[in-house]
Amino acid sequence: MTNEGVGQGTRLGKCLLRICCVAVAAAACATVRADSAPLEPDLYQEALRSLAEGRKSDANDELQRTIELAPHHAGAWLDLALIQCELGHAADAERLFAAIEARFSPPPGIKEIIAAKRAEGCKGRQPRSQTSILLGRGSDSNANQGASSPNFSIGSGASRIDLELSPDYLPQRDNFVFLSSEYRRELTPNGDVGFVQLRARQNDSLKRFDTDSLVVGAEQPLRLGAWALRNAASLGALTLGGQLYQRQAQLQTRLTPPLALPEHWQLSLAASLSHFAYPTQVGYDSNAAEASALAAYASVRWQAQASAGLLSDHRAAAHPGGNRHGWFAGVQGQALLIDRVKGELGWTRQTWVDQFPYSVGIIEQTRHQDTQLARAALILQLPPNQALQLEWRRIANDENISLFKYASQLLQLSWTWQSTR
Repeated sequence: MTNEGVGQGTRLGKCLLRICCVAVAAAACATVRADSAPLEPDLYQEALRSLAEGRKSDANDELQRTIELAPHHAGAWLDLALIQCELGHAADAERLFAAIEARFSPPPGIKEIIAAKRAEGCKGRQPRSQTSILLGRGSDSNANQGASSPNFSIGSGASRIDLELSPDYLPQRDNFVFLSSEYRRELTPNGDVGFVQLRARQNDSLKRFDTDSLVVGAEQPLRLGAWALRNAASLGALTLGGQLYQRQAQLQTRLTPPLALPEHWQLSLAASLSHFAYPTQVGYDSNAAEASALAAYASVRWQAQASAGLLSDHRAAAHPGGNRHGWFAGVQGQALLIDRVKGELGWTRQTWVDQFPYSVGIIEQTRHQDTQLARAALILQLPPNQALQLEWRRIANDENISLFKYASQLLQLSWTWQSTR
């Protein structure tokens, strides 16, 4: 989860900052005199990582230490000057710019960067923000998650009764419109971000299955030595058919260890704790925990992720089936097929096993749930910051209790727009 900033001047400053971090670093390291103080291992690289993660306060401190240990490190001087200017410390930035010009006789490209920042002025920190909107129209073969089979039974042995479901509980096709919107804004100079997410799905006919959700939260990037850490907290609410159905509170953390992996690869560990409350369902509240690992690959044309984890759900004593546990796994990938056209493929599987029989004397089975989701999409990039997406999804919820077994296919065409400031 990322964020962006406000104002044309700020955008230019951030662009220049990114340019200098890449273009100046190699040349700057070569200017360090052999007789200067020894530089702490990877300290300058830590500063660049802090910049990439949006932690400007941490980067500022690390660059200060770099300059103290290696006063002839031109790249650190320039990066520090740009950060000071972006934070609105005009006098400190000008002092650093003047020192760079006096100490290093910078090449014309760097002089142009300094001149542009002086002309623009150090206007102070302007929080970055990002807005995204997705609007879609689609068709769902089973909008009500109706049971795959109309036949079911209750009881067992001599008390078993065979029944047939009403058509209302069998699959019903419907069309729908879908809206998803997210707003993210930088809260502090050290990369803390606040966000609001809104999602709504309105069916043409099955209005009792309309859903709306709202989530608000915040994220905080941290670093524990060489380990990158990102924490998040959120609160959410979900309505079903216009009535409040669920409230949710969640804490998440993701840890990225400093492993020597092949180029383009990254490995992360994640954990979350969630509380779910159901105002209209007595005895259905629960507390869920998740622990997972994520491997990611990213290059210019290809992106791929694979994840797997364990699940645990501690539910209220009155909940049918008691507590449950399970696992999940998934893979997804994206590739640039031709100019401006991307393709996506994804698959996930999630299982749950209940602790006790679902309902003693009525449904004697212990519920085993196995859900698989397959997804494919084509995305056409449209300037500026827009895209058209055609998406297909198939959900297969395979259960040993026929009442809960269902399958559905969804086809959706959507338009997306993003704005970064």
